[in-house]
Amino acid sequence: MIEALKRYWWIPVIRGISGIVFGIIAFAYPGLALATLVLLFGAWVLIDGVFRIVGATAGRASDPDWGFHLMIGILGIVVGILTFRAPGMTALALIIYVAAWALMIGAAEIALAVKLRREIKGEWFLILMGLASIIFAVLLLLNPGPGALALLWLIASYAIVFGVLAIFFGFRLRSLRTLVPT
Repeated sequence: MIEALKRYWWIPVIRGISGIVFGIIAFAYPGLALATLVLLFGAWVLIDGVFRIVGATAGRASDPDWGFHLMIGILGIVVGILTFRAPGMTALALIIYVAAWALMIGAAEIALAVKLRREIKGEWFLILMGLASIIFAVLLLLNPGPGALALLWLIASYAIVFGVLAIFFGFRLRSLRTLVPT
């Protein structure tokens, strides 16, 4: 598993960049209609799902849990497609979609960190990514009635924090390639 992570270090970097881009766009245009927010979120989740599938299939030879990661990638794509099929959905439905997706991502990141704790240093980036996802999901579910602008800011903040942590984790994996021969 660690070999696949080191080889495909760029996948979390791309996931992180897409999260940061989504977050910046959401902050730069706070007056966007909710339907546009849904489409931006859908694009981000779709991209994240595709790259999760790439990472899972690339690591299937060395990762016995690759099927779990594949399933999360597929679910991410499904959530992305659902957002494109119903861009006029209510804010509550968007909150449930986003919270469910963030809970799945958070659990997966923490589980991976626990699994990798003896193989790499810096697994705490994964733990922080997972905790950020879970905290984000809980905040959404505890207060489902915020205004569209507050929801936009919360999603944008989460996307940027998650993106920065994913980029750091990706480059940490890249540095392992130079330290340990593959």
